[in-house]
Amino acid sequence: MATLLISHHLALGHDMGAGHPERPDRLRAVERALEAERFQGLVREQARPGLADEITRVHPRAYFEALEAAAPKSGLVQIDGDTAMSPGTWDAAVHAAGAACQGVDEVMTRKVSNAFAAMRPPGHHAETATPMGFCFFNNAAIAARHAQTQHGAERVAILDFDVHHGNGTQEIFWADRSVLYASTHQMPLYPGTGALNERGEFDTIVNAPLRAGDDGERFREALETSVLPRMREFSPDLIIISAGFDSHVRDPLANLRLTETDFAWATLKLMEIAAHSCAGRIVSLLEGGYDLKGLADSAAAHVAQLMEA
Repeated sequence: MATLLISHHLALGHDMGAGHPERPDRLRAVERALEAERFQGLVREQARPGLADEITRVHPRAYFEALEAAAPKSGLVQIDGDTAMSPGTWDAAVHAAGAACQGVDEVMTRKVSNAFAAMRPPGHHAETATPMGFCFFNNAAIAARHAQTQHGAERVAILDFDVHHGNGTQEIFWADRSVLYASTHQMPLYPGTGALNERGEFDTIVNAPLRAGDDGERFREALETSVLPRMREFSPDLIIISAGFDSHVRDPLANLRLTETDFAWATLKLMEIAAHSCAGRIVSLLEGGYDLKGLADSAAAHVAQLMEA
């Protein structure tokens, strides 16, 4: 079976203004990288829109409706200090959530081995009823609930290797026995959460904070000692990756020193766990990554490793 790549041109329509790091060129850079000859074996699909019932398994319907109503016909509507809606934001966000569910559907029904959704806006900072940090809907959480509701997954594990802690995903699953959320991230850094002692009500939160200047060796050590053993023990029915590539040494928004080989290694380790616990089922969702070359190279390395399943 092949690896599925999900994207959509509507993801380019979300534009938070000149100079904003979360910009349409991010997706263009990823798409160009995945046009190379070695990626010709990918199954490629257009993202479908997420349904209100899918998104509101995680976010209250009032929140969903308020965001839809806030979408401007022109110009920008500021949501918080660094997050804004443009006329194309609503369609982009709904299709990013839909891509997450679509990846789950294809992987859980064994139509493909695994899936990567190259979509934006990202999602892991979005809390139950709070958009923030460039994020509107929490795509990883929506994917997890979709797997549980529609495909009978009893346990879902999420690994987030974005340089910023996924406070939204942690908040959503803080008191949930059925979802393991694990994160490597730089600390201190936005959004200020993700300390070692933040473990959730049922010890299903695993934070492995890194310090500014930490490199791939320290990242791999954190995964090997803190994260991967817990994921193996949890024995998930599906693994979701919040694939943020802003831990790359080139990234302007943080100070870790990872390279694309580190992301490929982490992907391989997750594939090994998935092969043992859930027939290889992995759905990966693009989160951060703001240097275009670092992002493109890292996403390419990540997808190339997924294709080895």
